[in-house]
Amino acid sequence: MRYKNAKDILPKDIFALVQQYADGEYIYIPTKVRKGWGENTNSKAETVQRNEKIYQQYKAGQKVAELAAEYFLSEKSIQRIITVGNKQSS
Repeated sequence: MRYKNAKDILPKDIFALVQQYADGEYIYIPTKVRKGWGENTNSKAETVQRNEKIYQQYKAGQKVAELAAEYFLSEKSIQRIITVGNKQSS
């Protein structure tokens, strides 16, 4: 993110108004539409796919500790994935 001088991009009346509230301060103005987690990459889909695989392996008899070691996750994380997978299967 690059900083821009508000004086260079805002109309004079709006600049004066902003200056009343934040004279000499840095202000972050977020984008109008913020994308959700994983929308710019395949991260979300890959995580869903991984979690489904973990749940299927658990159902096939693999132990929580083994799954945690295989996927480099905590046992608590594996338990959460299994709980969600179980609820989705019902």
